[in-house]
Amino acid sequence: MQGLAALVSYLLGSISFSLIIGKMIKGIDIRQHGSGNAGATNTLRILGKGPAILVLSLDVCKGIGAVWLGRWLGGGEIWVEIACGIAVIIGHNWPVFFGFKGGKGIATTIGVLITLSFWPALFAGVFAILAIAVSRYVSVGSLLFTALMPVFLLLTESPIELFWASLIIALLAFFRHRTNIVKLIHKKENKLGAKR
Repeated sequence: MQGLAALVSYLLGSISFSLIIGKMIKGIDIRQHGSGNAGATNTLRILGKGPAILVLSLDVCKGIGAVWLGRWLGGGEIWVEIACGIAVIIGHNWPVFFGFKGGKGIATTIGVLITLSFWPALFAGVFAILAIAVSRYVSVGSLLFTALMPVFLLLTESPIELFWASLIIALLAFFRHRTNIVKLIHKKENKLGAKR
């Protein structure tokens, strides 16, 4: 059952709402526009606030749903919840239904982490939102959120399994944002609200 839960979580993650909504609203593959990323930020840039909020909400819900699936089928084993959480993020990043070319997984990561450990995620999220507000770089806030999670998990004496899971999730986030990191270094990253 645990393996099935992780597989279902991956398949859930593979439902790319930005691609589906892009097709529904404008008949486009959102990966061929803007930054080329299948996520909420690019949806905002290409389709506007309403669709972006919808994509963000649905992607967060994917993360929440996957962890709860692991909770229901895992028999109280925290590692099953973690496996489902990581699986749904991998599904979002590399969706089987869309040629393994998906988003960067931050909205889904938020859903996973707030469900696994609410308070550390909230603390990290406050810093991330402040970073975005000051810098206007969504990528900076996203990376800061995942980087701070292991710190707050240690400070709040959370289960060690969650600490190791947060490191894996942070590595996934930094890997998916590697081009953004290069752009930030060269001051070529797009700020929130900027037109491409």
